[in-house]
Amino acid sequence: MGPIGLRVLRFLAFTLLTLSHGGLCSITVHYEGQQAFTTTATASGASYSGVAAYNPSTLVPPPVPSPTILTTIPVALQNSGTVGLSIKQKGSFVGFSIEMSVTNQVLGKNSTFIQVPFLNLMANIQQRAGSVMVRVGGNTQESAKLVDSLPNGRILEKDLINVTGTTQTPPLDFTRDLLYLMRNISSFVNVHWFLGIPWFVTQPFDTAIVTAADEILGDYLLGLQAGNEPDMYTLHGHRPTTYSPSDYFGEFSDFLSQAGNGADPTGRARTVLVGPNIASFSWTLEQVWDTGFVDTYAENLAFLAGEKYPADNCGATFGAGAVVNPQDHHVRTDKNKPFLMFETNTASCGGFLGISDSFVAALWGLDYALQMAHSNFSGAMFHLGGQNVFYNVRALFLFPPFTAPPTNQSFFRSWSVGPIYYSALIMAEAIGASNQTQVLDLPIEGISEFTPIYGIYEDGVPKRVAIINYVNDPSGANDVHAVISLAGAALPAQVRVKYLAAASVVQKGNYTWAGQTFGGFFESDGRPMGDEDVQTVACDAGAQTCTVTVPAPGFALVFLTDDAQTETAGLPSVTFGTTARTKTRNTATVDPSVLATSNGNKMADHELAGTSKPPPSAAPRASTASLVLVGVVAGAVVALLGRSM
Repeated sequence: MGPIGLRVLRFLAFTLLTLSHGGLCSITVHYEGQQAFTTTATASGASYSGVAAYNPSTLVPPPVPSPTILTTIPVALQNSGTVGLSIKQKGSFVGFSIEMSVTNQVLGKNSTFIQVPFLNLMANIQQRAGSVMVRVGGNTQESAKLVDSLPNGRILEKDLINVTGTTQTPPLDFTRDLLYLMRNISSFVNVHWFLGIPWFVTQPFDTAIVTAADEILGDYLLGLQAGNEPDMYTLHGHRPTTYSPSDYFGEFSDFLSQAGNGADPTGRARTVLVGPNIASFSWTLEQVWDTGFVDTYAENLAFLAGEKYPADNCGATFGAGAVVNPQDHHVRTDKNKPFLMFETNTASCGGFLGISDSFVAALWGLDYALQMAHSNFSGAMFHLGGQNVFYNVRALFLFPPFTAPPTNQSFFRSWSVGPIYYSALIMAEAIGASNQTQVLDLPIEGISEFTPIYGIYEDGVPKRVAIINYVNDPSGANDVHAVISLAGAALPAQVRVKYLAAASVVQKGNYTWAGQTFGGFFESDGRPMGDEDVQTVACDAGAQTCTVTVPAPGFALVFLTDDAQTETAGLPSVTFGTTARTKTRNTATVDPSVLATSNGNKMADHELAGTSKPPPSAAPRASTASLVLVGVVAGAVVALLGRSM
């Protein structure tokens, strides 16, 4: 089976091309700064003009593969002696990367007002894996400045006027209360953190975050990122065109010297650094290794790391540029350093609207994570950048694992849980909390790139099987029938199976994992809804096989033994409620489907006719109703109700 860079991204490219040529009930919608996509109409009367995270546009599902693919697949496992298993992995393998500038939306308003949905989402992972890795950083860490205080008790403030670089990164001020917020989250849920060191200015470095992070987070601080994508500094105008890996090597040395002059009194911070964090844009990892980076700074580097979006990996899609193959990176085994995919997401070559935010992204996330685990990565962070992240061109097309509602709408709206969060949750369950799990991309003859299958082992013994079916075919003709056998041991009389399900690869929201869901846009408090449904599949005692059927599309996690189910293997289940509200009056709501065809798109006709006013710099446009406006239309009603509250 081909590497993930070729297999999955080739599938996404194929999907995009076939979707864009669909014809049934379709309209062409143009988005500023994006490609045109052929999409199915989701509501009459208005085109979507809101933020990218909630775009309701869907695409026509792609046709079934031609020629036909193998659907009855032999999965021959060995009870011992399997060759090619990965290093031992942790259930916390998939973590989350949160852009520093949106932490007040995602984590909480301050150290005493924590976002309850975020706690619940992390608790779900903790329950299965025991802990969660979260990185706070990204482009906005590079010029972030720790200050004593900010107006109105805020924990961070962005300077949207003095943005820099092609990614339009705003300077950011933050207070120590952001770090106390992170520490308080760890008191509720076992979250361990990565933070970034500002790296745009090196003479001198601003080391305030080093001192504060070590002091406040203590053992919950996993690492400090030494620069974010330094190979792109030239592109963004933060280094001269001659900037090279050897220059970064020298800056790393400068930082260690400066941090040793009082910024790191315990010495611990200088032993948990993460580098080189390149995006493989203009440098390769091998060029960094050739400087002697790993050997020279072995005592300082807790992790080696890279960052990669398929958006930068156009070679896999269009044949331009280098293809990223996780199997190429084995330096961590040679140097005894864990290697992390420090920031990634589904966006590819400009972003796939209708793909990156749909069910296929959940399948992609699982495939990508399992492939990285098989290839000896030690973890991967799926990036979260908010609703519309104008400082980062790539993030315009990111569809994050979960999205907090805009702060001025937080009472009316709940959180939106994206497809990648399902990937992270299932990955935690697939790996489990034993820290002895090994993953193998099973080398099955004749298998299609549309139906990858992974074996999951504990101490060399197969415990679980992960089966992915990318094909979209409601007829059932392309359902996968995985015929599992086990050499060297008897199969049980039955196996248990959990399914990740949706009606099509382009479905947005309301996916189910073992019968439970986080709903659609603005419907989640971070807890799965519904009753869990774990299927039982009888095995053939005579043939010593178990046949598990996976719908097209779908994913199945097969538990080969009674002790293989890991949904409660980490820590006890815990959920959180809230005892505080930011708004207690005027709380009426309106069904979004009603509002979608009401007066939301009438602002151009009369200034009193619209439910929301465009910013002063924007000219009113006809037919621009946003499907995400909820409750504001009832202003007259709630004003009357408010008098009696």
